[in-house]
Amino acid sequence: MAKEIERKFLVASDGWKHHADKGIRLRQAYIVTMEDRSVRVRIHGNKWARLTVKIGKSSLVRNEYEYDLPMDDARELLGQAVGLVIEKRRFRVPHKGFTWEVDVYEGALGGLVVAEVEMKRESDLPALPVWVGREITGDRRYSNQALATEGVLVAQP
Repeated sequence: MAKEIERKFLVASDGWKHHADKGIRLRQAYIVTMEDRSVRVRIHGNKWARLTVKIGKSSLVRNEYEYDLPMDDARELLGQAVGLVIEKRRFRVPHKGFTWEVDVYEGALGGLVVAEVEMKRESDLPALPVWVGREITGDRRYSNQALATEGVLVAQP
């Protein structure tokens, strides 16, 4: 069983852009959403797709199961989304031994920019880049699941 251990932050400045890769366009949709679990489909560019099942109430650590999905199936599932189809560009930014992922949301969620860092252990303490702002780990309003089903509930500081 795979575990996802991550922290999330709002992005306070665009200093990350100097160290980012070229980024990839992501489209994702939730097929099933419940308080402690979700099933989502995500298309990475137009190259590949993945079905992901996440289970757990903690926002820091959850069980995560991922499966490759045929592109035609993924496109069909996007059409059956619960709520919004999330559109964003994801950039990878290395920083002091960790890789940060910066998501720049587009479409209905345009203007929101979030950074997350995945860790191997809950006890990991990644150095925070100067361009990150307020930590939003555990703030359900910023979960992709809530953004898809409820929209942006708060203004980004």
